[in-house]
Amino acid sequence: MKWIVKAVPERADCVEYLQRHIPKLRVCWDEKRCAIDTFKRSLEMAGDDRCVHLEDDIWLTTDFTKKAIKEINTRPDAVIQFFSMRKKDLEIGSRWDNNFLMNQCVYFPRGHSRLMLEFFDGWWEQNQEDHPNGTDQMVCDFLKARREKYWIHVPNLVDHRQQKSVIDPRRSSKRMSKTFQDKAD
Repeated sequence: MKWIVKAVPERADCVEYLQRHIPKLRVCWDEKRCAIDTFKRSLEMAGDDRCVHLEDDIWLTTDFTKKAIKEINTRPDAVIQFFSMRKKDLEIGSRWDNNFLMNQCVYFPRGHSRLMLEFFDGWWEQNQEDHPNGTDQMVCDFLKARREKYWIHVPNLVDHRQQKSVIDPRRSSKRMSKTFQDKAD
């Protein structure tokens, strides 16, 4: 299984933090100031392998890889999201969903990264004006096209750092999990 973080150079310290906790972490550095391009290249890096895709602006729970692998082994053929900000996280807990949002930390089963890469060109052709940085929208549309639900794991294993977005500084810096626990140092 692969572990890949999409990262911008300004967040090298965030990448170092992630590498301390995920020794096999590979880094897909942003080369064009374009989240979609970086996401596409991370899918290429994953190939047909099972992969946990992460973004650089997150905190991990303690024993993150151990907890993630345990959940992945329970549902190895499902897309699993390890970050969410929804009210239902508190009301319902872990559950299946069909409206994907947020790419902070998501597991793609064997073959999914490649299939998403194949889906990408047609999707990008139709959506680049409406979603120029919409990596999560692309995942949502990919899953809907396949009529595939995904699993939201609660409590969340990662949390969004409370900082300005590099993509769009107007975005709220308070996009936080409602269930994250035990931040790893």
